[in-house]
Amino acid sequence: MTTEHDPLHQPAAPVLTEPAPDVQLQMLVRLIGQDPEAALPVTLTVGGGFLHGELISHEAWTAEWARSLRTFDGPGARILKHFPEEVDRAVADRQGHSGPQRLPQWIHLRDATAVCPARHPVVMPLWRGRLADVAGWSLGRPS
Repeated sequence: MTTEHDPLHQPAAPVLTEPAPDVQLQMLVRLIGQDPEAALPVTLTVGGGFLHGELISHEAWTAEWARSLRTFDGPGARILKHFPEEVDRAVADRQGHSGPQRLPQWIHLRDATAVCPARHPVVMPLWRGRLADVAGWSLGRPS
């Protein structure tokens, strides 16, 4: 057999891969999404650092985000007032309303603190991130 016909010696096309979200974390995010009042303390490993805060639903995050946008002053403030509703409407139009419900692709935290090596902690009232970017997680906050 020559290497021409040997599948092990054939040049392979490059394969593009994307990080896959943790299914258990996706299910936890979906569960939290069923109750806009629910919140769970969680610690995530993201980008080589830790992020801890309260895991909240997309609905709760959107409501708090909309409230925070209304606090801005200046010429662009009027536009920001309706931005969250416009985003939700655009997403709903793009995804459609029929078909099976996909697992969540985003995670939302309230009162989040990012801790990276050799840097001071960064505190954020609201945080949104891609679940595929979470390398590890645990329930609870560091003590």
